[in-house]
Amino acid sequence: MVGEMMTGEKGDVAAASDLIVRDGRVIDGLGNPPFPADVLIRRDSIVAVGANLAVSPGTQILDATGKTVMPGLIDSHCHISFDEPNSNDELFFHRREGLAAIIAAAHVGKLLRAGVTGFLDADSLFDIGVDLRDAIEAGIVLGPRMATGGNALLTAAGGTAGRLIPDTGRIGYGRVVSSRDEIVAEVRRQIKIGVDWIKVHVTGLTPRQNVKGEVQVWNLEELRLVVKTAHDLGVPVVGHCRGASSTRDAARAGFDMILHATYMDDEAVDAVIEARVPIVPTFTFQANLLDYGEEIGASETLRTLFRKEIEESAVTLRRAYEAGVPMLCGTESGFSLTPYGDWHYRELEVFVRDLGFTPLEAIRAATSENAVALRLKGRTGAVEAGRLADLIVVDGDPSKDVTVLGNPDKILHVILGGRAVHVPEPRPRTDPPGWRGSTYGSKILRKRDIRR
Repeated sequence: MVGEMMTGEKGDVAAASDLIVRDGRVIDGLGNPPFPADVLIRRDSIVAVGANLAVSPGTQILDATGKTVMPGLIDSHCHISFDEPNSNDELFFHRREGLAAIIAAAHVGKLLRAGVTGFLDADSLFDIGVDLRDAIEAGIVLGPRMATGGNALLTAAGGTAGRLIPDTGRIGYGRVVSSRDEIVAEVRRQIKIGVDWIKVHVTGLTPRQNVKGEVQVWNLEELRLVVKTAHDLGVPVVGHCRGASSTRDAARAGFDMILHATYMDDEAVDAVIEARVPIVPTFTFQANLLDYGEEIGASETLRTLFRKEIEESAVTLRRAYEAGVPMLCGTESGFSLTPYGDWHYRELEVFVRDLGFTPLEAIRAATSENAVALRLKGRTGAVEAGRLADLIVVDGDPSKDVTVLGNPDKILHVILGGRAVHVPEPRPRTDPPGWRGSTYGSKILRKRDIRR
């Protein structure tokens, strides 16, 4: 007799050698239209997808009638160690290594609850990304599949934190390198401790910049040195690029993935097309500030700046996509504007709304295409035989409306490596003294401005 589904809390299915997800509406993550099918899982992998699959005695059954079965989401730009700061000051100066690691381990459960079965954290505070990934893989921490970088490579000109970046050494998630020898030594050090990616902050903010986006703070020769050093040891390179020249030079240098790639000109578009380098636009942060900025008191100037970044970049990103450049979904989750567990679906919505993707194209960008961020291209991110069984069961049809993925009540089951998992809702937290940054207020108290 075929075994019945054993359930406890929402999404909790007892372990078994075989599991079949029965009678669902399958979105395969490869861009094909949805189709009715069963999904048969053995150990950690999908062994068959089709109608009326036969099963052996003892097989667990998960009834997905009327529901969508699809690959779990992959977030290729998630800062799991940042803990949702409101400012760079808070991020760099209010975090202790041990506490940051413990809290990051708690945050990964929020990703699972949101239907995320894999993510890339390209740069982490201290080096805790490597340890967290290893703890997940060892089964000590329950979390999605994780790929990680170490510290982002910076020059003394800074990253997005400007003058907060020192001339030498490490601060927060960044390591300042100033010579060829330092570049090579730091890349090798990070690979020695076990990173999956090397990240470079190719652009940064300077006080008197006169370019769109950010200033390129690395030259082409330096970028090629990073790539050669990393590639010689079998590790890919990802770059933070906000601006035309930085995106062009990262592509020419042989980068394996580019974050943002905004404000591209024709030369930059041609370079990424020639290199076929995947791009992660990561518009979720900007879209949240643009659409919900009033909720947090954001200035209209900042909202206008981010509106222009999306509007001016959408055309060139679309041109690159139509020429064969992969577009991947990443959300910049980890800041106060993008808290963990809330917005991992949001980039799909932005792809549909602002980049002209169909829902199925957006889902592909967040699943099978995004597997490259995990260094598991072709091994996860799709519902087909031979792939790792990283799936979600959704109450609704994301092929018609991707925003259904933003409702946690609609994520009925999360299956990771062939096992349906359940993560309890986290308890309310009380942050320790000094953990959060604090301000006196949002503006200077001028006597002339007092109205009473």
